[in-house]
Amino acid sequence: MNAGTAYSPNEHLLLSQLREGDQRAFNYFYERHSLVIYRKLKKMVRVDTLADELMQDVFVRLWDKRHLIDPEKPLKAYLFLIAQNIVYDFYRKVSREGRLQSEITASFVEAYDHSEETLFLKETQELLEKAVDNLPAQQQLVFRLCKFEGKTYEQVSEELNISTSTINGHIVRATKSVKAFMLNYNNVAVHILIASVIASIGEQPK
Repeated sequence: MNAGTAYSPNEHLLLSQLREGDQRAFNYFYERHSLVIYRKLKKMVRVDTLADELMQDVFVRLWDKRHLIDPEKPLKAYLFLIAQNIVYDFYRKVSREGRLQSEITASFVEAYDHSEETLFLKETQELLEKAVDNLPAQQQLVFRLCKFEGKTYEQVSEELNISTSTINGHIVRATKSVKAFMLNYNNVAVHILIASVIASIGEQPK
């Protein structure tokens, strides 16, 4: 073991024991790292109860994947990787489930005071603008007309002199690009609110 390793020989042994399924070793690392993992998740999701639930999921996955532990490496980095993957999995699920999306969004509103909520919504809108700005020019124009200005496909068709089927194609591709852009951000709250804004994408406005 290198002299600069940031954990003790005893922890090295415990990591080996954890890898072999030792419950006491698991309990040791849970007590040692659960708070820092919770704090990391809290920064990512901004809701206490959700952060606590995801933190528990992190350690369940640690136990399930204990055979992947490398006793020569500090466990914290592995736990952070698990936490990040769990958050990604969670907001992908949220983006597919409208009911869950609504419940979590409501939780965010309850968790913030007025000034925090205002700032958060401002940051969310700015992030959405960045996502739209990255679209090709024609997709961006169609997206803004339909989704930001609320125009129907027929209105945009007349304004731009293109077919409604072409407009639909632009919207579908723009939707995919905006969602892909959002996956580069690991803030679940931002993703949920963005998903709410673009929930109707791909459907023709009435």
